[in-house]
Amino acid sequence: MAQVIDGKKLAKEIQESVTKEVSELVAKGKQPGLAVVLVGDNQASRTYVRNKQKRTEEAGMKSVLIELPEEVSEAELLQTVEDLNNDHSIHGILVQLPLPKHISEDKVIDAISQEKDVDGFHPLNVGNLFIGKETLVPCTPAGIIELIKSTGETIEGKRAVVIGRSNIVGKPVAQLLLQENATVTIAHSRTKDLPAVASEADILVVATGRAKFVKKNFVKPGAIVIDVGMDRDENNKLCGDVDYEDVFEQAGFITPVPGGVGPMTITMLLKNTLTAAKNLFAKQG
Repeated sequence: MAQVIDGKKLAKEIQESVTKEVSELVAKGKQPGLAVVLVGDNQASRTYVRNKQKRTEEAGMKSVLIELPEEVSEAELLQTVEDLNNDHSIHGILVQLPLPKHISEDKVIDAISQEKDVDGFHPLNVGNLFIGKETLVPCTPAGIIELIKSTGETIEGKRAVVIGRSNIVGKPVAQLLLQENATVTIAHSRTKDLPAVASEADILVVATGRAKFVKKNFVKPGAIVIDVGMDRDENNKLCGDVDYEDVFEQAGFITPVPGGVGPMTITMLLKNTLTAAKNLFAKQG
């Protein structure tokens, strides 16, 4: 029977440590600042941004929200990003995705200063991650590694399978597992005999976007199962990409949905903002 990995508890512990460091910086007259740019009126994005703002303020950081209308031009959005790049009171910039169709997400991500890219999506930060250099890492993958470590199990030498190859979760989490000396396989919708591949994993990370896709025949007995999914089941109830009830007896450790990976994402965003701020403060002297 699996032990539940409590993402809320771990997120709270990490946030407390971030808050302590922020208060020490503020005492020296240096307050980290995070700016979030929200384009249009997507309700899910608005809720998510509100949570980010609340947690940023709780951590003692400066929180700035810039709201732009759906019809804002790409040029105006790029100028907003450039203004934030040049604002010394802002150390982290996050443009909430998705953006309206007429705006290139790639252009906007490329425009954010590499040093302030707290989402870890800038091509230079992605490149640094892949060659193993110190860099700002995407928040969800960073949180996943913390969740795995919280089990007390070592990652080194373990067989890890990541189901999903997105640039936001699948690829970066595979790279982070590799840096922890796991043997890593990235599996996906075209993988032949996916359950057989997955069931060899000591660590199974699932990011497919398909509700309850992973059943117990995907899971090696005693494996660590990290469910990145945020879906709705047939009763419109929140669930993950893993069939939690089916897998629970088989797994050694498992993250619930909600309360697993989700709480870690905003916490790692705060940690990234603190890191970015410390780096920039060090440059300013």
